Amino acid sequence: MVHAIRFHQAGGPEVLTWEEVEVGNPGPGQVKIRQSAIGLNFIDTYHRSGLYPVPGLPCIPGMEGAGVVESVGEGVTSFSPGDRVAYAGGPIGAYAEVRLMPADRLVPLPSWIDDKQAAAMMLQGMTAQFLLRSCHKVMPGETILVHAAAGGVGLILCQWARKLGATVIGTVGSDEKAELARENGCTHPIVYSRENFVERVKEITGGAGVPVVYDSVGKDTFMNSLDCLHPRGLMVLFGQSSGAVPPVDLGILAAKGSLYVTRPTLFSYTAKRDDLMTSAADLFDVVHSGDVKIEVRQTFPLRDAAEAHRALHARATKGSSLLLP
Repeated sequence: MVHAIRFHQAGGPEVLTWEEVEVGNPGPGQVKIRQSAIGLNFIDTYHRSGLYPVPGLPCIPGMEGAGVVESVGEGVTSFSPGDRVAYAGGPIGAYAEVRLMPADRLVPLPSWIDDKQAAAMMLQGMTAQFLLRSCHKVMPGETILVHAAAGGVGLILCQWARKLGATVIGTVGSDEKAELARENGCTHPIVYSRENFVERVKEITGGAGVPVVYDSVGKDTFMNSLDCLHPRGLMVLFGQSSGAVPPVDLGILAAKGSLYVTRPTLFSYTAKRDDLMTSAADLFDVVHSGDVKIEVRQTFPLRDAAEAHRALHARATKGSSLLLP
């Protein structure tokens, strides 16, 4: 028996409980991993609250982790006991000391990445990769808008976009977070609690607007973000930390300049093994070069996952956070 965090019904952080679970042996195509670090992400709160339905209850949440292979199931030839691996994205179940994973969803770790860094970078880093290189291919000289620029994905987006030659405008919740975003490649941080970000974007761009907005906030920022785009610009909604965006009259997109909107997920962009490995390799390259730095800014014991979720809801975290078994 090992320990894991589970919830037996949807609800607030208080439904997360520390329990003994039985993992069993890996089946065909599976790998058993003893985890050393687990990524903490806002999507975990969506699963816990019921906003995103889970396959069944009780459920172990979590989408990201790193550790060492303990054993492999029938047909697995790509990994062996002792290999260091990481993953991001389904199936959920990362909040555990030991877990089973499909071998084809695992990425081998190079020696220069430690387990904590890996667990802090896979989901957020590969999300940044597909946002910048696939959703909208950011080009040198472009100016882009990133909401929650001091968050986990936000800090990676700012650094990576700077490396690509773009100018980043980013919204943040405090002066402290504004300075953090600036240190990580955001040229124009906007403290949204006292500044109108639409007016500031128009001022910074000379009234032109931006070609793309990367928005993980949702309800509180979506409609105003449309006013930041130039004609035929792209609104990329990849999260909803402030709540779901209400139904939108698509005629608004025409009225505001023939705009585009997409609601992407990491899984859609890494569903094929080749795409997963390409995304991870791209991420590893920019981290290894030093163009993108992954810093773990908060850690919580795995048994205190409820406290970690409360910190997320309170927007009390900055950058990447980990749960440690």
